[in-house]
Amino acid sequence: MLDKTELSPTDEQQDIINLIETTNDNLLVNALAGTGKTTTLDMVQAASPQQPVLCLAFNKRIADEMSKRFPSTTTVRTFNSLGHRIWASAVGKISLDPKKTQAHLKEAIASLKGDDRRAASDAWFDIVSAISLAKALGYVPDGKFPSAKRLLDRSQFHASLEEKPSPLIADLIDSLLFSSIQASYKGLIDYNDQIFMPSLFGGTFPRFPHVLVDEAQDLNPTNHAMLDKLVKGRLCAVGDPFQSIYGFRGALQQGMQSIKAKFNCKERDLSITFRCPRVIVEAAHWRVPSYKWMKEGGHYEVLNLLSPKDIVDSSAIICRNNAPLFRIAFNLLSVGRSVSVAGSDIGPRLIRIMQKLGDGHIKQSDLLIMIENWRDAKLETSQSPKTIYDMAECMKVFASFGSTLDQAVGYAEHLFAQQGTIKLLTGHKAKGLEWDTVYHLDPWLIGDGEQEKNLRYVITTRAKEALYEINSDQMKWQH
Repeated sequence: MLDKTELSPTDEQQDIINLIETTNDNLLVNALAGTGKTTTLDMVQAASPQQPVLCLAFNKRIADEMSKRFPSTTTVRTFNSLGHRIWASAVGKISLDPKKTQAHLKEAIASLKGDDRRAASDAWFDIVSAISLAKALGYVPDGKFPSAKRLLDRSQFHASLEEKPSPLIADLIDSLLFSSIQASYKGLIDYNDQIFMPSLFGGTFPRFPHVLVDEAQDLNPTNHAMLDKLVKGRLCAVGDPFQSIYGFRGALQQGMQSIKAKFNCKERDLSITFRCPRVIVEAAHWRVPSYKWMKEGGHYEVLNLLSPKDIVDSSAIICRNNAPLFRIAFNLLSVGRSVSVAGSDIGPRLIRIMQKLGDGHIKQSDLLIMIENWRDAKLETSQSPKTIYDMAECMKVFASFGSTLDQAVGYAEHLFAQQGTIKLLTGHKAKGLEWDTVYHLDPWLIGDGEQEKNLRYVITTRAKEALYEINSDQMKWQH
């Protein structure tokens, strides 16, 4: 039972606790940004009459936080760590190689010749991303592993990719996925396999009377398949449907409603934020009218002008796209400000593309034309034109600071190596983080779709004290 001398629940939290203590109902909690979902999960596990409890966190950072707060009688795992244990028990000793796909792809490309080898090499990042997405969505190549729980077919999988694959690339993806599954049976896995293999190919799942799930809105189809096998007793899932922004990497659309329907959940809300003060909450009411605040105050302002010297240290500049961030980062560096750019995923990809455009001595004017040609060629097959335009604009930013291709690449490498105090990142990378002061750069880039609207809400609710909106062309640079 919950020790109420240790925790002081809000009325909403107390309602959830009462439901846990007095019923056997499954529960879905809609927890808005900063409303104390981890604290609520702590209360739920303490109040639950069904013991022991398993709590599934979405990532290691959250799992570590929960492990410090929850008693040892509650088992805290990420989906990955739980899946790792399940698959290890199924096949015996296993080893984890995060670069497994890349190693298989390198071997596959080496076996090709001529134009096929060049085409596969040029599509390196597309292939690696496609295999990762295949495992998130639950795609198993046609005619292979008939006993596996296949969640979608080849045409559905191809429709989910950023770029429609050519016959060569499509066959290569299938071949690599087949080889990856075979290697997993022999004990060699990557991070994606930790969920993909036990969810679709088997294993003995632990039985807990009560399973808690965090960040329910971000679960992909293989996460949901794992839940189907795992939940035999009671389920409590917590998430924010308005923070559903990861559809592009496989998160199930309307995933929380799917959980509610599948497990016949009662629904409860956490609407009072402990993070955002009144003014910030009101700035998010256009998206979530039910959002409430605990703290008064705060500051929200649409700026007509911003000087780099006025940007607060330890703040965040957040934008929908990467290119405006990279441009601002270079300008901040040029006036002596300290920056850190989140680009561990897109940085190497952009650098590889630029290096393949031609000789390192290519002049800036020719390089800019080559980037536009690359963009136009990609748009012919791309199913995500916004991504292609952003990548091309990123490369143009690097090209604008170098007189040759080699210099442009050097500027890109220099930017991604920075470890400064002003954080620049996209809205997708900002989710789950918070800062006292947030600058939303170029808010006009946010589109009209549901996930785009959610992205604006996510950016807004990263601010603990002050939120500013500013367009790039209103930044005042003084050298």
